Amino acid sequence: MENVRFLIGGDSCLTVQFGNEINLEINKRVSGFAERLKSKNISGLVEIIPTYCTVFIGYNPGIISFEKLVKKLKPLCAGLHEEKVEQKKIWEIPVCYCEEYGQDLSDVAELLNMTPEEVIKRHSNTDYRIYMLGFLPGFAYLGGMDKALSVPRLDSPRAKIPAGSVGIGGEQTGVYPLDSPGGWRLIGTTPLLLYDVKREEPILYKAGDYLRFVPITGQTFKEIQTQVLNGSYKYKVCSE
Repeated sequence: MENVRFLIGGDSCLTVQFGNEINLEINKRVSGFAERLKSKNISGLVEIIPTYCTVFIGYNPGIISFEKLVKKLKPLCAGLHEEKVEQKKIWEIPVCYCEEYGQDLSDVAELLNMTPEEVIKRHSNTDYRIYMLGFLPGFAYLGGMDKALSVPRLDSPRAKIPAGSVGIGGEQTGVYPLDSPGGWRLIGTTPLLLYDVKREEPILYKAGDYLRFVPITGQTFKEIQTQVLNGSYKYKVCSE
């Protein structure tokens, strides 16, 4: 239970802190702890939210006190670093990278002194770990982007970025699951619905999963989009 802290977050929440930096090993401990906690069905828990290096826990103080909850949590923190190597759950996200679907692709390539094709190759050549979800329902904060693709955010954020847009902002990349304001530079779009209130699980993935961007043509984009809208598309996920 080395370096684990239990912090009061109010009268009905606490934070379990495993570190104070964005770090893959710390995030794996966060994910492992969150899964352990979910499996215990502790009375009084309201929500469990894993982040980069902490787990936020909401609870009902009328059912369980802070002190009793911490007592139950401490044993779950032991040996997390000793567990077997986790199996990667990878979601394939088809992306059309072109000016029609990624209006900043040429600008990004110019800023990086690359061709658009090289930007696409580098961007789609990585499995990105989802460190946490936030900002919007289903917005995944991803780790693992090639640092050579880092570009500054737009000086003036756009008032509306369409759902499905794939962007780069600083050293991060991600997908906008809903229409939203934003300042990231857009290099492509996925036809998938990453957040859909009609699904049993509205958010397609969870923290600890991985995203793999797969380049597709404009024609394939339209075909997948039609399948998604009529409910016939089969979302692709694999394990490694």
